[in-house]
Amino acid sequence: MDVYPLLARVRAKKPLVHHITNWVTIYECAAITRAAGALPIMAHAEEEAAEMTGISGALVLNIGTLTPQLVSSMISAGKSANAKGVPVVLDAVGAGATKLRTEKANEIIGKVRLAVIKGNKSEIGTLAGAKAETKGVEAISVEGDLPAIAKKLAKASGAAVAITGKRDIVAGPSGEVYYIDNGHEMMGRVVGTGCMAASMIGAFCAVEKDPAKAAAAALSCFGVAGELAAKKARAPMAYKAALIDAVYALAEGDVRKMARVVLDGND
Repeated sequence: MDVYPLLARVRAKKPLVHHITNWVTIYECAAITRAAGALPIMAHAEEEAAEMTGISGALVLNIGTLTPQLVSSMISAGKSANAKGVPVVLDAVGAGATKLRTEKANEIIGKVRLAVIKGNKSEIGTLAGAKAETKGVEAISVEGDLPAIAKKLAKASGAAVAITGKRDIVAGPSGEVYYIDNGHEMMGRVVGTGCMAASMIGAFCAVEKDPAKAAAAALSCFGVAGELAAKKARAPMAYKAALIDAVYALAEGDVRKMARVVLDGND
């Protein structure tokens, strides 16, 4: 799969990506969106969230620091996005860790038509009904075959489902599965890379109608940047800066040479 054309499209179109996101990583989400070539906006208040979504190219919802009031804003913005054909990405941070997170993630899935649901293996496993264990926002375990779990949730929700990890897996609602083997172990040692990945997916969804293809391309480009950043920095804070810079500087030759994406066919 040639993922570079989607990155080029993001850079050319500069879509506005509205985030209702995690307070811990809000800066990183904005920074990576801008580095990829898109434009970030963070509007959390319910009084303006729906209006802001109406002028955006994509909406990213991240429940990392959720409150019931924030989820209300997310649902309001999500319904506005649905009405205007704006793709919505849900980053199900910590689903499975507490009853509130799991319930609110499922509420969003039930009330908003999503383009992509993104999470680690235990977050997605929980939402798919598999036996899974989440420790805070970290994946501990999940029972079952990960591609099958992703496909099950994709079929049930109508959204593409992205499981991030050493090997990223993206399942589309039609049964297709992408496997992405880009990235570096340092990405798992830095706070915020999961949230940044969701922002990348949002930017790519803003310019590509196929959400599974958009998610796979976004994760591959982000992973390529992660590999390049590791050549320059090996400590967490330095690596985070190098990662953002690497996304900004991604060159066509590097992406086409380094991207490792495999597509399995439909069932």
